[in-house]
Amino acid sequence: MSTTEQAFQFRSIALPALLPSLLFAIGEGAIIPVIPAIASNLGASLAVAGFIAGMTMIGELVGDIPSGWVVSRIGERRSMIYAAILSILAIVLCLLAPNNLLFGTGIFLLGLAAAVFALARHAFMTTFVPAAFRARALSTLGGTFRAGWFVGPFLGAGVIALTGVSQSVFWIQGVCGVAIIILLFIIPDPTEKLAKPDAGETFVREESVGLFATLVQFRSLLVRVGTGVTLVGALRASRTVVLPLWAVSLGLSESSTALIIGIGGALDFALFYSSGQIMDRFGRLWSVVPSMVGMGICFVILSFTHNLDGAVGWFIALTVFLGLSNGVGSGIIMTLGADLAPKTDPAPFLGAFRFTGDLGTAAAPVLVAGVVAVASLPLAAAIMGVLGFAGAGILIRYIPRYLPHVGRVPRLVKNS
Repeated sequence: MSTTEQAFQFRSIALPALLPSLLFAIGEGAIIPVIPAIASNLGASLAVAGFIAGMTMIGELVGDIPSGWVVSRIGERRSMIYAAILSILAIVLCLLAPNNLLFGTGIFLLGLAAAVFALARHAFMTTFVPAAFRARALSTLGGTFRAGWFVGPFLGAGVIALTGVSQSVFWIQGVCGVAIIILLFIIPDPTEKLAKPDAGETFVREESVGLFATLVQFRSLLVRVGTGVTLVGALRASRTVVLPLWAVSLGLSESSTALIIGIGGALDFALFYSSGQIMDRFGRLWSVVPSMVGMGICFVILSFTHNLDGAVGWFIALTVFLGLSNGVGSGIIMTLGADLAPKTDPAPFLGAFRFTGDLGTAAAPVLVAGVVAVASLPLAAAIMGVLGFAGAGILIRYIPRYLPHVGRVPRLVKNS
């Protein structure tokens, strides 16, 4: 397949691949900034509110266990439809929840839906996007989620301002879920028409293995690269927990919190394609290392600002710089997973690889909540900063070993 044909194929899958992801992320983005505040309104302490905020990530981790098997068996399209239905049921439970137990359960179910939805898009892009466009395609997918997480908080802030009720943001997720289902029934399934870029290779759904068997099969790779990816997931997840908790501790309103986090999300989103260009031209390390080091520095600085004069100003500035740092690494986990996945049936491996990243995603909120409970929120931020530096070091050590041609070679990647 020529480069021109590959580029045309990439463009032809953009709408059916990215629009459902954008809608799902808008719904998530509206909800995430106000979860701790809603939990606090239901009587939760700061530590418990942080734990409930992390139930989304814990749900994603649990969802990773069957997601590769589900996507391999029923396909990407049907998986996303079922995930959208589950997300609607989850937000109904959150709206009706009279206490934090049921509220946390609804947030957990939303995480389950997010895991299946994200894996379905990841598997599709890995299978149908040519290797020469891989990092840009997957960073675009990551950027699509970031666009939703940018738009969602602003929509949420507007809805809260209009209704005066924090829980009204869940209606945004409900509307997005219904729109996804309608869209997936209307848009033709791209998997029925597109040829895979790797001729002669078959996508063998019937022979997929389970998550735990895949973890055992690729244990050496997952222990090494996966540990670094786990810390990437931890840093990213800690942003979505520490920042809303920080706003609650500073006494900011829910709408102000959503606006500030939305500004950070805007800058995060703005860098998604630049991240893909960096990875394709200069190597994966040139994206992930600056991202991890930048977030680490921001968390360490944040930990010293809580009791300073102008603490709100520091919070806004560091939220912006955290968004910039995370944006530089847009799509890195999906790109590394696609680089390393078997071409014949990538979904089970991608589920296992996402599981390693989501281990950190799920563990970070628990760690933050535990540290807040026994010590303080600033100490939790400092610990996450140190973990960012550790993650950068691990990835510098192991990415070139497993991806010698795409780890840090300063040229356009022709083969992966």
